[in-house]
Amino acid sequence: MTKLLVHITRFFLAVIFLTAGLNGYFVIFGLEPFIATSPEAMALFEFEYLLIVEKSLEIICGVFLLINVFVPLALAILSPIVANIFLLHLFLDRSLLLLAVILVIAHSYLLFCYRKNFKSILEKKPLR
Repeated sequence: MTKLLVHITRFFLAVIFLTAGLNGYFVIFGLEPFIATSPEAMALFEFEYLLIVEKSLEIICGVFLLINVFVPLALAILSPIVANIFLLHLFLDRSLLLLAVILVIAHSYLLFCYRKNFKSILEKKPLR
């Protein structure tokens, strides 16, 4: 049951980040996004290169999660992005706060499941 829940959660995050990343490229290229974007979120991206970097990372990590490779790396890269999404919806745009909370829970669950991969990062003394 636990493995099934991990696969479902990983797939859920993959779809969310792939969709959000591709939707962001629609905005970058001046096309109409297929999912409505938050005006507050878009206002934070004063420089287009920030949006390009974030959306590229979302797509890459979404693909990693989808095909089940480099999952701990994808989770590590997505950690500040998930935190930013949550804080943005908590303080600026509450319209998608529920989705942001679900995203934090799903991401945290996967971090917990892959905690052994992050154990060495938290060691007091590094390996020599």
